[in-house]
Amino acid sequence: MNAPGTAAPHVLPQGEPIIRMTGVEKWYGKFKVLSDINLSVQPGERIVVCGPSGSGKSTLIRCINRLETVQKGRIVVDGIDLTAARRNVDAVRREVGMVFQQFNLFPHLTILQNCTLAPMRSRGLSQQEAEEIAMKYLTRVRIPEQAGKYPSQLSGGQQQRVAIARALCMTPKIMLFDEPTSALDPEMVKEVLDTMISLAEEGMTMLCVTHEMGFARSVADRVMFMADGRIVEEAPPREFFGNPRHEKTRNFLGQILSSHQPAA
Repeated sequence: MNAPGTAAPHVLPQGEPIIRMTGVEKWYGKFKVLSDINLSVQPGERIVVCGPSGSGKSTLIRCINRLETVQKGRIVVDGIDLTAARRNVDAVRREVGMVFQQFNLFPHLTILQNCTLAPMRSRGLSQQEAEEIAMKYLTRVRIPEQAGKYPSQLSGGQQQRVAIARALCMTPKIMLFDEPTSALDPEMVKEVLDTMISLAEEGMTMLCVTHEMGFARSVADRVMFMADGRIVEEAPPREFFGNPRHEKTRNFLGQILSSHQPAA
């Protein structure tokens, strides 16, 4: 039975991509930030998107839940055409969780209240139902004891895990991560990556913009490299890291992998 105020879950035809972007282009004024993006993601697939700053990575994933609009092309998410009608946006956002670089928690709400707000408003759950789900996911990210605290009382790593739990409370089919560890101190990165790895192991469809190449090697089904607003190269991790085809990919990997080498 569906929760009050929610529609029946959408079921994709067998083999249909859960995300399809076709000929997508986007400008900021005269600057073209995305150029001829074609991307197909199957349910349960884990995609890591990497590339230099300004390559369009974050803009690409923000288009998937219409945080950014596009000027050309078509985006279909879970069988719903995002570019067809404004009313489709809310339907898609209910199925797509987003975790940002900055945690974007409400500072005046407790951790529990941060997690229950959207399920109560968007899915029509009672406070008790929403709190039960929130505690389930706070336990899932290993911080149920922080439920009564405020964001300022938590470490950066804990706040990012709350942000992940908050997104999961909407029971999304897709999770988008926009550089979720880049604002964290190094010692906090592992706890967030461990949470994301466990999600991946459970079969969550994931797109993650990150420079954490160890995560890409161990978790991704495909790694995509972007430069100048284009998808330059994509391949399974073994092929992507072992035999990159494009010169820009090789240069990027050379720089980022050398910068992560431990000091002698």
